[in-house]
Amino acid sequence: MAAIFAAEAGAETLLLERTKDGGRKILISGGGRCNILPARLDETRFVTDSSVNTLRKIVRAWPLSEQIQFFERRLGLPLAEEAESAKLFPVSNHARDVRDGLLALARDSGAQLFMNTLVTGFRPVAGKWRVDRDGAAPIDADAVIVATGGLSVPNSGSDGRGLSILAGLGHTIHPTYAALTPLTANPASFGALAGISLTVTITAEGGGRTARATGGFLFTHHGYSGPAVLDVSHVAVRTCEEGAGGPRARLTVQWSELGAAEWEKMLRPEGARGLLGVVREKLPDRLAEKLIRMVGIDPAVRLAQLRREDRRRLIEMLTQGELPWTGHEGYKKAEVTGGGVSLAEIDARTMESKKHSGLFVCGEALDAFGPIGGYNFLWAWATGRAAGMAAGQGKG
Repeated sequence: MAAIFAAEAGAETLLLERTKDGGRKILISGGGRCNILPARLDETRFVTDSSVNTLRKIVRAWPLSEQIQFFERRLGLPLAEEAESAKLFPVSNHARDVRDGLLALARDSGAQLFMNTLVTGFRPVAGKWRVDRDGAAPIDADAVIVATGGLSVPNSGSDGRGLSILAGLGHTIHPTYAALTPLTANPASFGALAGISLTVTITAEGGGRTARATGGFLFTHHGYSGPAVLDVSHVAVRTCEEGAGGPRARLTVQWSELGAAEWEKMLRPEGARGLLGVVREKLPDRLAEKLIRMVGIDPAVRLAQLRREDRRRLIEMLTQGELPWTGHEGYKKAEVTGGGVSLAEIDARTMESKKHSGLFVCGEALDAFGPIGGYNFLWAWATGRAAGMAAGQGKG
């Protein structure tokens, strides 16, 4: 995106790409369909250790409606909303159409693409920026845009090198951590339920942070995944990274749309109906039986025989049951990197470094990320556009 807008501004633009094809995170997004944008935007769902006001200024600089128009009109990619998730996908359902469309537009705009090019460093030299390449002569440029990503999904080409170089240039790098990553449990007390999925509301609290999400939840052989888990995982991960023996985050789950009052009505101690049959109306069979047994109740008991104290404990489990976890899948499975370059050191209008003229930073290298659902692409598109326009016009 940065190369497109820099070239369109009239600048001689070189795009240096580490991999042979580029855009690998686009290709794996949305199960190969590319969740290109959210259908609706809630700015409060972004996470940053920097100024929230700065983050919002950056997001608002290229509104969601204009981003949708860009993809539909400029790239010729009609988008469709997946109603149950409020995500936007290309109608073709092919992530490759997004990646190929962006690369084609960059070329058509005049950018020169150098694939299989590993940048080993960049630094200011005599009023220019010298970009060092592995196995090739350095390049001198008037401006450099850093769009190197973070540490997540390293086989896509992002290994944190860009952050290391920026730190060497004096930038404040807020501690990085794996975000939007599955959680693990050892022992896996729910391991026998692997493959079962449902919609839940999950809350994570720890280290002075709280996150809450409603969405898909998936039991795995080693723990838990699904959008709801990924969206709160950063709170859990950070208590691992910062813990030094301190308490881990506490995860609690509301296993259905029913709250305590609704369950109280469903589980009234009357009639000949069996407890398991009633709970199964709202939960998958094996999960219903598991939760009932976890609070020490015989699933075969009839409602009329259910003691008040047993009913109270079961309702507590169904609406705010604690989810045991011990770790996480890390950057290998993380969809994005938390932390990064402090937004306080970046001009919110142009993405230019406040420490070095002619140096611009965009995307995942910045200290901000959003939830599952196209938010992180929206951030990448918005910051890439701003950096490309400013660098291309020489507006430092």
